[in-house]
Amino acid sequence: MDTPDQAYMRRAIQLARQAEAAGEVPVGALIVRHGEVIAEGFNRPISTHDPTAHAEMIALRAAAARSDSYRLPGTTLYVTLEPCAMCAGAMVHARVERPVYAAADPVRARGGQRLQCRAEPGAQSPPGRRRGSAR
Repeated sequence: MDTPDQAYMRRAIQLARQAEAAGEVPVGALIVRHGEVIAEGFNRPISTHDPTAHAEMIALRAAAARSDSYRLPGTTLYVTLEPCAMCAGAMVHARVERPVYAAADPVRARGGQRLQCRAEPGAQSPPGRRRGSAR
């Protein structure tokens, strides 16, 4: 017999298969509050021409609309792949209580651990400012 976490993750995997069938990277996500699925999503950045259309973002938007609030306390977000920096940040802002993911993503995950937030060579600074200065 499945635990609730296993059952919800099975549904996330079904959503990931929908993404794959649509030619997207196969990632699925759903959000649960008090034992009820309140939102689902799967990757759609290719078909929507939207770089933010990750499974988690689609599910977060749907859950926020359904809840009539961007804050989602008491929720669990199930996703098939460890969230990227953008999705992890959105989950923090939404106050998702518990993220659960099936597979680690050592390249793009952990809230941007590998993301470098410094200016690239040749990047332009705003007028009157030097790169790396606070003034």
